[in-house]
Amino acid sequence: MAMEFVFECPRTLNKLRSGPLGKLLEGFCDWLLEHGFARYTVRKHLSNVNHLNQHLDTRTGAGWQTLSSQDVNGFFKEFSLRARNRGPLDPHLSRVRFSVSRFIEYLRACGLFEPSAKTAIYQPLRETYLEWMREHQHAAAGTIELRSHSISQFLQWLGPQATPQGCLELTAETVERFFLPYAQKMGRSARRSMQAALRTFLRFCLYQGYVQRPLERAVPTWRTYKLATVPRGLTDEQALKVLRGINRNSSVGRRDYAICQLLYTYGVRGGQIRALRYQDIDWAHNQILFRASKHGKDSLLPLTSPVGEGLLKYLKSARPACQDPHVFLTARAPYHALVSSNSLSAMVERYLRKADIEVSSKGAHAFRHCFATRMLQEGHSLKAVADVLGHRHLGTTFIYTKVDFNSLKQVGLAWPKEAPQ
Repeated sequence: MAMEFVFECPRTLNKLRSGPLGKLLEGFCDWLLEHGFARYTVRKHLSNVNHLNQHLDTRTGAGWQTLSSQDVNGFFKEFSLRARNRGPLDPHLSRVRFSVSRFIEYLRACGLFEPSAKTAIYQPLRETYLEWMREHQHAAAGTIELRSHSISQFLQWLGPQATPQGCLELTAETVERFFLPYAQKMGRSARRSMQAALRTFLRFCLYQGYVQRPLERAVPTWRTYKLATVPRGLTDEQALKVLRGINRNSSVGRRDYAICQLLYTYGVRGGQIRALRYQDIDWAHNQILFRASKHGKDSLLPLTSPVGEGLLKYLKSARPACQDPHVFLTARAPYHALVSSNSLSAMVERYLRKADIEVSSKGAHAFRHCFATRMLQEGHSLKAVADVLGHRHLGTTFIYTKVDFNSLKQVGLAWPKEAPQ
């Protein structure tokens, strides 16, 4: 049995198995070990979840086949009061919460967890809108995620009105009352995302008959100017300093170095790094394929020696043994692909702070700006830069003409001199 592999004390084993969650804890132990958790970690998780086991034992002695969110909420409400006299509560309570969340993750995977029946009032309307985006707008998964995040904020603000019937009362003034305060406190990207979400949502409402007249024009236009900013990324010296500052003696360091090496060498987006799979690396022909993102183009590029060496060191001695086809995985169990864009940006930002480098763009895009600038300074054409960056339209790459100092020198006018008297 798996529990004997983790615990040696018969008394502890009997305590875990005798509670109402005994059979579920056996399966949980197997699940943790299969996902690569260390024995010490498995022991901690089972010990923490046993608090829930003991709580349920006071309610009924029968074995539980499933668990509900109501059971979990009731446990934490009582446990926080009972554990208050045992010293500092917050660290211990957070560890128990984390272990219980792992347990719930296992139960969900087995179909043994009953979520709360209570849902947000706006959820049916939001889900219908997102389905309309998929079916009628053919929106990509990334776009769906952005629209869901933005429109949820608007629907929460609407409150009880966030229903198909409540949408009949929507007016242009209602839309303005939400958007103007939001736009004043948010950055340019967040404003644009909210504008797009509101306009598509209001078109959806008109299509469904939830509003009687078109309201998408009621979303205020926040004036911005095309190419008004200058790309602000790392200089070549700063990027190399970041690479040198990564400790490659650890498994995490080898992974992070391989990622930053790819960002520096090819200027790809963070999402393309996270999506990289084994079959995208052609070792025989020294090529690497980066899949298109944001409706761009696939980029098939030469696999340079430094990049290849960094990848091999990671794959041979640092990557966890896992069936996941993605190249880069989490460093801790359960091992899976880097699904969150924040994980990559946070990693880059951490190494920027370590190198004591201050730049406005602190995520993976800082390397992308550095790469484009470096290509232009080496004399490559704007078309070549666009092809490597995966831009479908050349106009997207025009922003980098502002840092193409070699070309700017050729069109610069001589400083006027004072005419002789």
